[in-house]
Amino acid sequence: MFKIGCHLSISNGFLSAGKEIVSIGGNVFQYFSRNPQGGGMRAWNQKDFDDFMIYAEQNHIETLLCHAPYTLNACSAKPDTRDFARRCFKEDIAMLEHFPHAYYNFHPGSHTGRGVEIGIAEIAEVLNEVLYEDMKTTVVLECMAGKGSEIGRSFEEIAEIISKVKLKDKLGVCLDTCHVYSAGYDIVNHLDDVLKEFDAIIGLDRLKAIHLNDSKMPFASNKDRHEKIGQGTIGLEAILRIINHPKLRDLPFYLETPNELEGYKEEIELLKSKRI
Repeated sequence: MFKIGCHLSISNGFLSAGKEIVSIGGNVFQYFSRNPQGGGMRAWNQKDFDDFMIYAEQNHIETLLCHAPYTLNACSAKPDTRDFARRCFKEDIAMLEHFPHAYYNFHPGSHTGRGVEIGIAEIAEVLNEVLYEDMKTTVVLECMAGKGSEIGRSFEEIAEIISKVKLKDKLGVCLDTCHVYSAGYDIVNHLDDVLKEFDAIIGLDRLKAIHLNDSKMPFASNKDRHEKIGQGTIGLEAILRIINHPKLRDLPFYLETPNELEGYKEEIELLKSKRI
């Protein structure tokens, strides 16, 4: 089954989001755990959850992906910001543990001028605090474009974080097509080579999800600017090779393109029509 969907709001609940994704032809979706700029988590609604789980089973909705707020930075120079990251992880994972299995996606963080080595060590330190043996949720590190002091701009940096975490089986990776292209991985002309490199450094078994985005920016720009599918520098042909690649095709794909619901519907219809 082609697992394709987009980013949705759950301001009206999981059931409402589930109905939205089905209405536009999707079967997976991503949402923010709280305001993307931070703040408190949403109140838990048990009835909405129960109703959503019934609806999800009836409509074959799979692979829920919760995205951490952008302000979660486990390696900030500011202790208060690192404490906020710990709190986000703990609260959001506790909420996701209601589900049979879900993904919790986060941007590794920015070392804010203190260096990659310190940043990686502090990210791993926080993960070692918040992960626990019997959790069902998989925490997913997102590959980044490499702007400023971002960590996660290379497969090596992602692998180094994982190497320092005790409960490695609780970790996965999300590959954002816009980010990796901007980071200098040529998924347009050399997709197989990029996947071989990913496998050698991280391991394809850790690749759990793909953020499917075109890019407004040129190759290796280190800038994170998403574009609609087929309208950017990655282009439709390369996107289609990604969704049909034998090593990727069974993964869930989440659109984060600059769209409203109708635009996502058009992209999902296009991608489904080109699925081999």
